[in-house]
Amino acid sequence: MEEMAAQASVNPEIPDKLYFRIGEVAKLAGIKPYVLRFWESEFPALGPKKSGTGHRLYRRKDVELVLEIKRLLYEKRFTIEGARKVLEAKPKRDPLKPTAAPRRQGELFTGTLSFYQDLRRELQAIVALLEDE
Repeated sequence: MEEMAAQASVNPEIPDKLYFRIGEVAKLAGIKPYVLRFWESEFPALGPKKSGTGHRLYRRKDVELVLEIKRLLYEKRFTIEGARKVLEAKPKRDPLKPTAAPRRQGELFTGTLSFYQDLRRELQAIVALLEDE
């Protein structure tokens, strides 16, 4: 039970939202808002958008970055400069490029014949139920 609580504090569940305010991000990360504002000046990748009223709006990737920065600084005991170098050295993920290496067609379907026959029967039963409605 304690292990699960410790894991939750290390990797908090990020709510499924488009934008987060600075107070929400600070609470998720377990740090003060002024720390986030300081990190924005030290880590170029951390750049929340500003609303029309000037409030900081963090995206999910910003929240994930904040959690990574906190891990590097607080758990791994990096200096700010060291954490910045680690983050800059990470390869950038291209959203248009697939993350997994392409597989050959023969590797795509590795189940047995009986597995696929059972799957087909189950799908046909679902279709029949949906047609009855």
